[in-house]
Amino acid sequence: QVHLVESGGGLVQAGGSLRLSCAASGNIFSINSMGWYRQGPGKQRELVATITSDSTTNYVDSVKGRFTISRANGENTMYLEMNSLKPEDTSIYYCNANIIVSGVFGRYWGQGTQVTVSS
Repeated sequence: QVHLVESGGGLVQAGGSLRLSCAASGNIFSINSMGWYRQGPGKQRELVATITSDSTTNYVDSVKGRFTISRANGENTMYLEMNSLKPEDTSIYYCNANIIVSGVFGRYWGQGTQVTVSS
C-alpha cells in the first residue's frame, strides 16, 4: 500500500511564500512523474506543476516564475516552493504520483493541504 502525505500549507499574506512537501511511503518500486494539483472554492481541480523522474518540469501559466517544483528521488519526496503568492492561489493543494508497486502501475493522491492567501 502507498501513502502520499502533504504538508506545509497554511495562511500567508499576499506576496508571501510557502513550501509544500509531499512524502510517498509504502512498498514502492519506483516513482515516475509527480505533480501538484489544486482546487479552489467552487472550482474544478487543476494542474499546477509536474515533474518527471529525470526532473523535467512543467507549470500552468498562472504560476510560472513564482512556483518551483522539485523532487528528492532518494527520499521519495516532492516539493513546491511558492513565492509571490496571490489571493487567487488560495486552494487545497494535492500531491499526485504515478508509482509502480509490485510491478503494477498506479496513480496515487494525497489528502490535500490548505493554502490560504489573504489580501
